[in-house]
Amino acid sequence: MWRYYPELLSSAVPRYTSYPTAAEFRPVEAGFHAEGFSGIAAETALSLYLHIPYCDAICWYCGCNTGAAGHRQRLGAYMQALDREIGTVARTLQGRGRVRSIAFGGGSPNAVPPIAFVRLLERLTLAFRALDAEMAIELDPRSYTPEWERIVAMAPFRRVSLGVQTFAPHVQAAIGRVQPLDEIKRTVDSLRGAGVRSLNFDLMYGLPEQTDDDLAATLEDAIRLAPDRIALFGYAHLPSRIPRQRRIDGTHLPGAEARFRMAERGYEMLVAAGYQPIGFDHFALPDDSMARAAANGRLRRNFQGFTDDESAVLLGLGATAISSFSDRFVQNEKNVGRYRGLAGDGKLTGALGVCRTDDDRRRGAIIEAILCGGWAPFEGHPPDADTRGRLQPFVDRGLCSVGENAISLKDDALPYARAIAACFDAYRHPDAQRFSSAI
Repeated sequence: MWRYYPELLSSAVPRYTSYPTAAEFRPVEAGFHAEGFSGIAAETALSLYLHIPYCDAICWYCGCNTGAAGHRQRLGAYMQALDREIGTVARTLQGRGRVRSIAFGGGSPNAVPPIAFVRLLERLTLAFRALDAEMAIELDPRSYTPEWERIVAMAPFRRVSLGVQTFAPHVQAAIGRVQPLDEIKRTVDSLRGAGVRSLNFDLMYGLPEQTDDDLAATLEDAIRLAPDRIALFGYAHLPSRIPRQRRIDGTHLPGAEARFRMAERGYEMLVAAGYQPIGFDHFALPDDSMARAAANGRLRRNFQGFTDDESAVLLGLGATAISSFSDRFVQNEKNVGRYRGLAGDGKLTGALGVCRTDDDRRRGAIIEAILCGGWAPFEGHPPDADTRGRLQPFVDRGLCSVGENAISLKDDALPYARAIAACFDAYRHPDAQRFSSAI
């Protein structure tokens, strides 16, 4: 189905959950974060993202900013700091904005003791007057205890994402994440019984010791469990930047063309099973809200990936969380100790950020449109000669067409979408150590 052009995938590129990307964030002064709130009006639609950088067990493949939750005193101190930050952000808003959605990610939010999480929910809904907000959460099936089952049944969680990755036992052992299929089935049954209407599985290809048949068997099991959404990511092996990945034997990883064929097979199997492709690596059943957003041209891309959330502002809470304002991005302090200090002192915790120029906005809109819909208008600003030069190899191979008014990707260009989008990145410098493979 897809032609393999290795030379077009040789440069590592960002995932473009923002533009400019986090690679362009620089240290910012204390007031930079506060200035972002100035553009928020009384009825501005807001989304909240809360980052819990702890897990009960650390998986070797994981590139997230997370640590072991076994140190309960440390986790308790973090939750206290998060509580203080909620109060500081709520005061900074001064009643402006309307919270439409709240998402919890990490790490594993269910690494938090149940009673502490219930208190966090109460604090959030009261501080931000968010009683009607739609809530989403990432859960680790291995830590989905009966107490957490009761929380999900009680709280208004309608979207849940499970970290599954693979069902193949030998691949699970190779990545340090052992979770039997029966454990996933039990979790799915519990979530459906609790009224979760949109369930996502995170799956991966390109894992150590993973074969085509391993991936196919995992996809068959996933299809039988019928999640509403599936994200099928390529594993990014960056041991020089992520020390825990050094426990993975890089000689047991599939090669570049094998990864390409895995992605192709995953696409074919999921589409044949009735899932609608969302961009390149996401899939959703036709009646899911994300599939409807894609069909209606309302699909967006932000720091949580593809989304149907149309809120104008995303506020990140917790260490390393990122906020998206109308004119800037701000990332909270990454070091948990320094984060706790800032939050404990009642200060906003932004440490890195970037302002978005008019040119950034134009390029960002094109990149987002390419990834979300495979087509992007230039809005009176056609690509310059340098951008056209970067695009020419893709045009020459019939993967896209570029006119004066728009760019359009062909159906077989999906695996090259990130590489094509990267042609519009004015900051881009090929850096295999910084970014992941384009497929």
